[in-house]
Amino acid sequence: MPLTISFELSDRDLEFFSQRMEQAKAKTSAKGEDEVAQSAARLIQEMKQAELPDFVRERLVILEQLVAMLQDTGWKISGEDRARIANAVAYVADPDDLIPDHIPGLGYIDDAMMIDMVSKNLRHDLQAYEDFCKFREKEKKRLADKFDSFTQEKYLATRRAQLHDRMNRRRNSMREVRFPRY
Repeated sequence: MPLTISFELSDRDLEFFSQRMEQAKAKTSAKGEDEVAQSAARLIQEMKQAELPDFVRERLVILEQLVAMLQDTGWKISGEDRARIANAVAYVADPDDLIPDHIPGLGYIDDAMMIDMVSKNLRHDLQAYEDFCKFREKEKKRLADKFDSFTQEKYLATRRAQLHDRMNRRRNSMREVRFPRY
């Protein structure tokens, strides 16, 4: 029988987790964004091999999507949008975060919590990227015989720009969840 556990984070709790996020960002900023994404990708592979609670495994999908957004050259996310994603991944990419990843059964719980929290602020980014990937896959098949690769990329660039614009409009119009700062 499933058990639901819920709790409310106070302002003090949010500040605590924000400080942990800042520490992770500082540790990983010297590495660079690509290395952070690669570290997170390696962690994903390790997590897939580990026995994980379902709570963690369910959030692994979101982490995979965040890393894919950074590594996908077709998505072409840049500037502040890119930094937001990289900073969200930074905490998880740090193996010595709040609960070190090497602790069996518990090491990834804090990572899953952080993924859950940052995904609230990044929901428009995640949705836009998901829509882009679906569009790209569908259109790749449809346009393959009709246009050369340059024309296909131009067509894809138009949709990508629309999705980036939608993502930013939605983000700017929402009241962001206060946590985490990244």
